[in-house]
Amino acid sequence: MLVFPVAFICNIGALVVFFLQSSRGRRNSASCIVMMNLALSDGSFSLTLPLRLAYYFKDGVWDFPDWLCRLCVYGFYVNLYTSILFLTLLSVLRWMAVAQPLRHRSLATPTRTILVCVGLWLFVGMSSAPFLSQGVTTRDGSPRCFEPSSPSSWKHVLILNYVALVLGFLLPFLILIVCYSRIIQLLTAPAGLQCSSANKTRHRNRRRSVHLVTMVTATFLVSFLPYHVIRSLHLHAVCGRWGCVVTVALQRAVVVTLCLAACNSVVNPLLYYYSTRSFRDNMRDAHSSLLSNRGSFRSGLTRLRRRNTT
Repeated sequence: MLVFPVAFICNIGALVVFFLQSSRGRRNSASCIVMMNLALSDGSFSLTLPLRLAYYFKDGVWDFPDWLCRLCVYGFYVNLYTSILFLTLLSVLRWMAVAQPLRHRSLATPTRTILVCVGLWLFVGMSSAPFLSQGVTTRDGSPRCFEPSSPSSWKHVLILNYVALVLGFLLPFLILIVCYSRIIQLLTAPAGLQCSSANKTRHRNRRRSVHLVTMVTATFLVSFLPYHVIRSLHLHAVCGRWGCVVTVALQRAVVVTLCLAACNSVVNPLLYYYSTRSFRDNMRDAHSSLLSNRGSFRSGLTRLRRRNTT
């Protein structure tokens, strides 16, 4: 209930700010393109939450069409893993910008970045296509969604879970750790004996970058790690018949960790704000423009009232 409106409004607002970048070069930069795709992924992810919320409020009864169940499951996994992969791609771009700036300029062109982002969308979309075959099932006389229909389907989902766990979480997390550890190593290295305002500014920017890297890594651990661990345990509990008490407890834990995963779509707009100076500048410009428009609107109403009273 809290994540959906905040995530949707913040990510749509972030997309608007990105499109209103004052400089076309900034808007077409590699990092900006990736962050726009990340905001689109998080915004789309938030749209799947109201249907899940309605499902949980109705004690696991699906009152919507079958195609909407399939689309909700499919959209959830597509946007979850594209969000993870875009965060990983953004980490690689940051590492290249810090460690190999010349290579970053030559390789991270707008066209190549767009092609990579499209490739990630297609890869995750095609990999998640099996979830389109899982629609509404009937259990205990009620229509259900978000669960397989037979024991063989549960085993199939368990296999898909490990594919997603390796390619969609462990490998990206390993890449993120390698990139960020290298970035921290480079940023915390001594900068020489220069004593000037430029050196102080560079030191302040380095400290800020280290804090940002720490924040991204912690968010990745808190948001995505618990969900993948508990989901895997729950699937093993169902397929291995661990017992009703353990299975139900793990099923409820999956819902809680799913909320943690959804919170990542709220945190990412904060990363845009703290990591991109042009984003902050455009946010301030949008805020001042809103205030000026509000002031002009009020002055117009005041003039209109004066005309009506005279």
